[in-house]
Amino acid sequence: MSSLSRDEVAHVAMLARINLTDDELDTLAGQLDQIVGFVAAVGEIGVEDVPPMSHPLPLSNVTRPDVVRPSLDAAEALAGAPKAQAQRFAVPRILDEE
Repeated sequence: MSSLSRDEVAHVAMLARINLTDDELDTLAGQLDQIVGFVAAVGEIGVEDVPPMSHPLPLSNVTRPDVVRPSLDAAEALAGAPKAQAQRFAVPRILDEE
């Protein structure tokens, strides 16, 4: 397992535009090296017989069934509109394009 050097941590901090003191660089170099080791350990787990999945828990559709039911007609829907035109809601123009 390769260890991260203090210079590598300083370079990453510079790329992220994070100002770190010398003590912080020393501390983070050790911590990041441990994290890289943990990630490497996860890669060593035998998962050959585990099927790929998109989600760890089974999912079910929680939407209601699509059932046709009575609704407002155009006149009822437009009755409360401040302005209507050609059986549609009329709204102020927001773009200058024709």
